[in-house]
Amino acid sequence: MALPPEPMPNDPGIGAISDLGPPVKITQTRASYAWIGLVISIVAGIFLLIFIVQNSETAQVDLLFWDLQVPLGVALLIASVLGALITAIVGGVRIVQIRRAAKRM
Repeated sequence: MALPPEPMPNDPGIGAISDLGPPVKITQTRASYAWIGLVISIVAGIFLLIFIVQNSETAQVDLLFWDLQVPLGVALLIASVLGALITAIVGGVRIVQIRRAAKRM
């Protein structure tokens, strides 16, 4: 069994890591948060698609004057999207109120 060759004094192989100094702290950026959000959205979309395909039974939906026959998965998807839209609108209005109040100060 042969031993590995001895490193040369200027060889950047073995001792180079300790010669670099203290480690640099890498901070999170907006782009990294966007990538994380994109990956989470793709995974959530895949689960949502599986859910819709598995819940394809027709459901009766009655809302005020409308009577609809839609697949259960689609009905729940529409309900969740409408809930998210209402939440986003209310949150957006509140953000505008806070910004206006901050400008007056």
